[in-house]
Amino acid sequence: MTEEISLRGADLCLSYHGTTAVENGHIAVRPGTVTALVGPNGSGKSTLLRALARLHRPDAGTITLADGASATDLPIRDFARRVTLLAQSRPTPSGVRVRDVVGYGRHPHRGRWRAGDPDGDAAVGRAMELTGVTAMADRPADELSGGELQRVWLATCLAQDTGVLLLDEPTTFLDLRYQVELLDLVRDLADEHGVAIGVVLHDLNQAAELADHVVLLQRGRVRADGPPAEVLTEQLLTEVYGIRIEVTHDPRTGTVTTRPVGRHTRSVPATT
Repeated sequence: MTEEISLRGADLCLSYHGTTAVENGHIAVRPGTVTALVGPNGSGKSTLLRALARLHRPDAGTITLADGASATDLPIRDFARRVTLLAQSRPTPSGVRVRDVVGYGRHPHRGRWRAGDPDGDAAVGRAMELTGVTAMADRPADELSGGELQRVWLATCLAQDTGVLLLDEPTTFLDLRYQVELLDLVRDLADEHGVAIGVVLHDLNQAAELADHVVLLQRGRVRADGPPAEVLTEQLLTEVYGIRIEVTHDPRTGTVTTRPVGRHTRSVPATT
């Protein structure tokens, strides 16, 4: 794993109306690497990610880019050329074609009156191709299914053409097929295009499968961070989530699988 860091948050203290949401939070996203933030509801995952995207101003701490520049001091247009966020939800524009929605991602590269962006059309076309929405380019966005629309918003982020992509619970409300396709695309962006990716996920197995690095939060504090096999342990997950969680390791692939155990969870027969 490369030690180069594209975006780093250090010693971050974040609050809402005087109530602390994250204390001494830290996270780093690296080129060609997927970093997953996991933890129970209210643990501070999305707040920490939004701080990285400059949507939540820190009370204390620093957010820096690869060249050491302070993210909070950059002009917003300059920052948006380097970092983009796929938020949990966005208002669906009525009657706007998919091609034009994806084109919104080019805003940081344009001057007044949508001028001065010679690479815009190519970037929009590439983003639609990567996300598989080219065939629906002329369809109104408000006629799409939830899974289709999520891919369009991802294409909008890709058209922004940044080196850092942040995603806040991108699989929420998607059926299984679209969850798998979206996470496959995220992995491709890291592996084939060198994008530094930070993603909030609720599904621990998705995080274990997708991520190179996992940050586990509990009540606003980072409890552990590192490779999935080191962070997603039975003892730590059971303590953090307040329910027994079994963890198995695939000896062939090294993949971690988690399994919450409730009162009615069926036991798995031993294999011979």
